[in-house]
Amino acid sequence: MTQAASTVATEVMEKPRGRVRWIVCALLFAAVALSYIDRLVLPTLKPELQARYQWSEQGYADLAIAFQAAYGIAYVVFGRLVDRVGAKIGYTIAVTLWTIGHVAHALFTSAGGMIWARLPLAIGEAGAFPAALAATNEWFPQRERALAIGIFNAGSNVGAILTPLIVPVIAVAFGWRMAFIATGALTLLWLVAWLAFYRSPRRHKRVSAEELAWIEADPVAPAKPVKWRTLLKLRQTWAYMLGRFLIDPVWWTFLFWLPDFFNRQYGVKMLDFGPPLVAIYVLADVGSVAGGWFSSRLLGRGLTPNRARKTAMAACALFALPVIFAAQAPSMWWAVLAIGLACACHQGFSANVYAMPGDLFPRGMGGSVIGLGGLSGALGGMLMAKFAGTILAGVGGYGPIFVVAGCAYFVALLVIHLLVPRYAPVDPARLAAA
Repeated sequence: MTQAASTVATEVMEKPRGRVRWIVCALLFAAVALSYIDRLVLPTLKPELQARYQWSEQGYADLAIAFQAAYGIAYVVFGRLVDRVGAKIGYTIAVTLWTIGHVAHALFTSAGGMIWARLPLAIGEAGAFPAALAATNEWFPQRERALAIGIFNAGSNVGAILTPLIVPVIAVAFGWRMAFIATGALTLLWLVAWLAFYRSPRRHKRVSAEELAWIEADPVAPAKPVKWRTLLKLRQTWAYMLGRFLIDPVWWTFLFWLPDFFNRQYGVKMLDFGPPLVAIYVLADVGSVAGGWFSSRLLGRGLTPNRARKTAMAACALFALPVIFAAQAPSMWWAVLAIGLACACHQGFSANVYAMPGDLFPRGMGGSVIGLGGLSGALGGMLMAKFAGTILAGVGGYGPIFVVAGCAYFVALLVIHLLVPRYAPVDPARLAAA
C-alpha cells in the first residue's frame, strides 16, 4: 500500500464512507445460509426416510463419513484453487457442483445410494468457506475481519433455522423429493446475484477511495505459491489445522444428529422439529456475531490480536461446558438451552479460528491453509461420526457424545496457545528462504 493510501486510511480510520464491503458480506451470508439448507435437507428428512426405507444407524453414519471424507479432500483442492483463481470463480465452481449433487438426492432411496448424490454436494460445499474467507480477506482489514466472518458464518445458523421450517412442509405437501429440488433452485438465484455483483475492491465501481483505503489499511505481503511441505513445517499451520480438527466434529455432530436426538429422546416428529431447532440456531446466530464482534472490539480497544482472539475463544469454551449435561436434561427445553448455548459458543469460537489464516499468513497463502484446516476438520468429523454411530448402536444414548462436545473447545484453545503462544504471523523471509 502506498504512503498516500496509508494517510487516507488513517484519516478515515473510525468511520469510512461506503458500505460495499458489507454488501459483499451479505452475499456471503446468503451463500452460507443456502449451503446449510442444502446440507441439512437430508438430516431433517432422516427419521422419515429411515422409517420408510429401513436405513440402519450405521448406514446413516457411513453416509455422514462419506460426505466428510469427500468434503475434507475437496477442501484442500479448493483452498489451493481459490488461491489461484480468486473468490469469484472459486465460489461459482463450488455452487454449481453442490447444486447438482443436492438436486440429485431426489434420484435415490437407500442410504448407500444417497452417497452418490452426497459426494458432489460435499465437493462443492467444500469450496464455500475457502472462497468466503478469501473474499473476506480481500474486502476487510484485520480490525473487521472476525466480525465479518462471524456475520457470514451466522448464515449457517439461519440455514439451520429455515430448514426444519420449510423442508417438512414441502415434503408433506409435494413429497420428499421436491424438498431437494425446490431448495436447489434458490441456490441458482444466488449464483446469478454473485456473478453480477462481485468484484475485487479495486475493480468495483461502487467502492469509494475512502472505503478502499480502509480495506487496504493493513500491509499485504506479495502473493506467491508456497509448497505444501513448507506450509506443514509451520507451527501456525498446525495451530489452525488442529483447532479445526478438534472443534469441527462438534458442529458436524449437531448438524447430522440433532433431529435424531430430539426424535429419540423426546419423541419429536418431523413436522415438530421446527421450534427446538429454531431456538438452538437462533442462539448460534447470536454467538457467531458476538464472538466475532467481541474480538474485533478488543482489537479496536488496542489489545493485540493474540490477546483479543484468545480471550474470545476462552469465553466461548467456558460457556460451552453445560452441553455435557444435555442428555440428562429434565425436559426438552432445558436440553435445547444447553445445546443452543454450545452452538452459540461453537460459532463464536469458530469466527476467531477462521480469522487465523488472514491474521497469520500472507494473503496468497490463505486458501491453501484454509484447505488444510478443512481437511483436518473433516477427518475429525469422520472420527466423531464413527464414534456417534457406535455409541448410538451400542449404548443407545447421547451422553458420551455431549461430553466430548463440551470438552473440545478448551482442548482446542490449549493446543492453539501451545503452538502459537505469541500469535506471531509467518515471517515472509522464512517463506522466501524455503
